[in-house]
Amino acid sequence: MLSWMAWTAPVAIFFACIAAMLIGMTIWELRSPTVPRKGLLPLVTTRGDRLFIGLLLAAYINLAWTGATDLTQWWGAMLGAVGLVCVMRWG
Repeated sequence: MLSWMAWTAPVAIFFACIAAMLIGMTIWELRSPTVPRKGLLPLVTTRGDRLFIGLLLAAYINLAWTGATDLTQWWGAMLGAVGLVCVMRWG
């Protein structure tokens, strides 16, 4: 059924992390509704907005890492994760 995609361990880990983030954010939102705020980003955002922006940032960091360096992608993934955490915390 899923033979059309190369389900390698890194791909499975990636999708599992995204699913865990979405589940965690849903539980967090149900327990403590978000309050829109303005941080370092030039717009008022909620936690969900910051998660989406952070995921986009992580994707662009990974694409730039892939295009600009021959180093292992794990370093790009870690840098993207740091960017995501920064946007979630201070964005």
